Amino acid sequence: MGNNLIFELLAANITEIQKPAMSLRQIYFDNNATTPLHPEVKKELVAAMEMFGNPSSMHAFGREARANVEDARRRVAEFMGAHEGEIVFTGSGSEANNTVLSLFACGSGQCFPGMRPKIVTSRIEHPCVLETSECLVHRGVDVNYLDVDGFGKVDLDQLEAQLKAGVVGLVSVMMANNEIGTIQDIAAISRLAHQYGALMHTDAVQAFGKVPVDVNALGVDFLTISGHKIYGPKGIGALYVRKGTPYCPFIRGGHQEKGRRAGTENTLGIMGLAMAVDMRKLEMEAEAERLLGFREMLRKGIAERIDDALFNGHPVDSVPNTLNVSFPGAEGESILLYLDLAGIAVSTGSACASGSLDPSHVLLATGVDAERAHGSIRISMGRSTTIEEVEYMLDVLPGVIEKIRNMSTAYIKA
Repeated sequence: MGNNLIFELLAANITEIQKPAMSLRQIYFDNNATTPLHPEVKKELVAAMEMFGNPSSMHAFGREARANVEDARRRVAEFMGAHEGEIVFTGSGSEANNTVLSLFACGSGQCFPGMRPKIVTSRIEHPCVLETSECLVHRGVDVNYLDVDGFGKVDLDQLEAQLKAGVVGLVSVMMANNEIGTIQDIAAISRLAHQYGALMHTDAVQAFGKVPVDVNALGVDFLTISGHKIYGPKGIGALYVRKGTPYCPFIRGGHQEKGRRAGTENTLGIMGLAMAVDMRKLEMEAEAERLLGFREMLRKGIAERIDDALFNGHPVDSVPNTLNVSFPGAEGESILLYLDLAGIAVSTGSACASGSLDPSHVLLATGVDAERAHGSIRISMGRSTTIEEVEYMLDVLPGVIEKIRNMSTAYIKA
């Protein structure tokens, strides 16, 4: 089954697609792609819109903006166990990741005497890490990729072998995977990296605000977060840089962020991020428990109602809101379209790669074959998810899979 079937589905259901959205349920199961603004964040943004001063200006308007930026920096830092001076506000998580990796862009260590131009990362990183790494290879940086097991866990023996080989400057491994939800043992990876003299970075975008993230417990030198994954605004992220860690600005041209990131600070976004963090302090623990129950309800219900459903990712070491499942004989894009017609929004993988019909690089890295990877969807729940929505999903999904499989000549029931 390929693109032709998808086009046929669209053509056959065009009248359904054209129905007013209000006639459908609107269920959002794509929170790993982005989250809706928290109501308290929205209030904060609206109130802050009257504050237009440049935080770098010395007059009263600028001082007001600066005070709010620094207050936000303190709140974000406290939530991850950092000092406020260790937080650099960025335009996104992708920018923060690029900033860390680009420390090695010189290729021969001219930026920092003695820095070793070799990076070790994993095969299941976000595209902003993988594509930047690929770019750095062409600029003289040695990049090695770690394999993962069938659950998406990094091979620690392979990591140690890479570190023993010497000259590793940076280990960069994401804390929680955006597609399958698997959580890595970042503390153990950090210990290994430091044992052999390497710096440690983790992309914590999908973990921060879902599970506890403490930079000291993790032992990292760099850590990345993003506002729109925790019910904050888009266009704002932050990078933790441990005090004393080598650093070079990715964006140059101004003294903002203590010379670490040029460009007038996004005051509104920064204040919205801080409010989102405050709400995570209040809501994260109870929300995680609730969503874990929903995830296991989905897992059990899908296994009971749909033949040959195959679950991806670690069954325990995973963020509580994410379930990735494959349906042999059913194309992921077709499943997505049928569910969308029923008012349910899911994903076939990373939002940053959704424009591609290539199979998920994450699933392929775990040993899943291309056909199974093509038949996978990601269900990622959030603070607004209800048990009624989970039950509706379990009512709708079996019929969708059956309908698609019946149209597929490739699927033969085991």
